[in-house]
Amino acid sequence: MSEAGTGFVTSYGRRLVYRRSGDGPLLVCHPGGPGFSGAEFGDLAGLDARLTLVLLDPRGTGGSDPPEDPTAYSLDDYVSDLEEVRRHLEVERVNLLGFSHGGMVTMAYACTHPERVERLVLANTLARFGKAQQDEAERAIAERADEPWHAEAVAAIQAEDEGAYETPGEMTRLWRSMGPLYFARWDEGARAFLDETSGMGNIESLQLFNANPPDLVGDLGRITAPTLVLTGERDFICGPASAREIAGAIAGARLVIIPEAGHFTYYEQPERFAAEVGDFLTGAPA
Repeated sequence: MSEAGTGFVTSYGRRLVYRRSGDGPLLVCHPGGPGFSGAEFGDLAGLDARLTLVLLDPRGTGGSDPPEDPTAYSLDDYVSDLEEVRRHLEVERVNLLGFSHGGMVTMAYACTHPERVERLVLANTLARFGKAQQDEAERAIAERADEPWHAEAVAAIQAEDEGAYETPGEMTRLWRSMGPLYFARWDEGARAFLDETSGMGNIESLQLFNANPPDLVGDLGRITAPTLVLTGERDFICGPASAREIAGAIAGARLVIIPEAGHFTYYEQPERFAAEVGDFLTGAPA
């Protein structure tokens, strides 16, 4: 099943859409937000040259249907959808990549269905937003206080935290204001990447997440699959503190911190990102 194109899964009477490309070992990729579609991956650093990518639009994003219950955006709900995707793909065990919030989904899946995960890639994600993560974020934000966009970005983060948005358009405008903080270097290329790959699919999932963020740390010991934990050295929100915590809690996990990269490591350091992920999944030496 290496045909390129768009497919869909029926999960509990709803359509989940995905984009498939490439050839090689299968890798199912869950994007972040929550609220972003698989479009935020772009070409995922060109990994379809080595892998068959399945880029999922989670429920309520892209071409995927929202749930009938507007509160059905818990990690358990996303995990159920991933299990339907695995069954649809007709594989006993699946390679998973979770980015940002998608990393929380794939960690929860690997805790719930450890026997179904072949290999796990956790990219720029976190298991909780605790004191270490809060301190790291505050330091990273303060270090960029001289940037001309800084005040607007900080105001946008505060507005998101307070839920001061009512429509996807309003949240997207906030996201673009805070966007510079997510890159090691804010330039025309980063602006174009943000414009082309990001768009808030729904706000309900984000509001629910922010109201009650999960804490997965105590469950991570249940993950048995070989795991790669990867982040950017300058990722202010899912950075080294989070990556080290996750890698320390999963037996045998490999930790990679990529210099000169923020949250979107696959965009800012595509060659390194593709090499680390591709080698990990194909069994090539690190």
